[in-house]
Amino acid sequence: MLHVDGARWRAGLDRFVTAHPGVVPVIKGNGYGFGRDLLCAEASRLGVPMIAVGTYAELPTALAAFGHDVLVMEPFRAAVHGGVPDLANRRVVHTVTAADDLGALRGVEPDARVVVEGLTSMNRFGAPVDEVGALAADAGAEGVTLHLPLGTGHVEEISRFISAVPGIRRWFVSHVSAAELATLAGRHTDLELLPRIGTALWYADPASYEVRAHVLDVRPVVKGDHAGYRQRSLPSGHLVVVSGGTSHGVAMESPSSAATARTRAIAVAEGVLEAAHRVRSPFTVSGTMPRFAEPPHMQCSLLVLPDGVAPPRVGDEVTVRMRLTTTTPDAVVVS
Repeated sequence: MLHVDGARWRAGLDRFVTAHPGVVPVIKGNGYGFGRDLLCAEASRLGVPMIAVGTYAELPTALAAFGHDVLVMEPFRAAVHGGVPDLANRRVVHTVTAADDLGALRGVEPDARVVVEGLTSMNRFGAPVDEVGALAADAGAEGVTLHLPLGTGHVEEISRFISAVPGIRRWFVSHVSAAELATLAGRHTDLELLPRIGTALWYADPASYEVRAHVLDVRPVVKGDHAGYRQRSLPSGHLVVVSGGTSHGVAMESPSSAATARTRAIAVAEGVLEAAHRVRSPFTVSGTMPRFAEPPHMQCSLLVLPDGVAPPRVGDEVTVRMRLTTTTPDAVVVS
């Protein structure tokens, strides 16, 4: 379960929005662990005029839960999205990157609202910088959107797009720091720079929420006892069964970039520990992070609590260190 200190969490959101004028909250995927409906409700409370969703599949629930404009960051593709619902909804702002897709969208809804995505150094999707202006003019675009890589150093790249499309006033940008936005605003005082932000907004105060699991069973074991699907041998101590497994995102992680010698060394060390069945779990039980008895099951996990550590009781709650973007809790409890 994801437990949220409602007052503290909302205070963090309020401070963040105040510090980031024009922010467009991003509400996509699993709703950053909180759920998309809850985040739509918070966006309404924050009084923002627009939110952004990741895909057209997320659009119907966003329109139902949020009463203002919804920007779809996934580019419209005629071959994929031609028959999806809500294309004609006037609160929807579509992203286009190619003339053919723009024509197809206009064929379905002549008055569809659009922004044009520019192809940045992210190199994911978008129109090249020398084509953005013509596409924006043909589309009658409400703005241009730029999705930048993580990190900094984006001012000059964004400025090249701005120079190439002088007629566009609204610019939606992702992964651009407050300092970079301030620099751009100083250079281009006539433009409206709107940062699209998800992670930094919803996790503005990390101390305002935590994931907890329930202890479902505890039993003493002696060295040589076996447990689990794979019947692995256990050391002496206690076997602790806790709620939370792969369906919740326990022990799930994105592939590591291993970009430095340190991160590569960590990846190697973790692989060695996994091969030796000595992987630490993300659960904190009796002040320790015990290892898994075996890989987590779908909805629960088996943990090995070593001798000398006081066991918990059935019904106790234990904290779980999890990446919320890959977490699907059974419930979100906002106090």
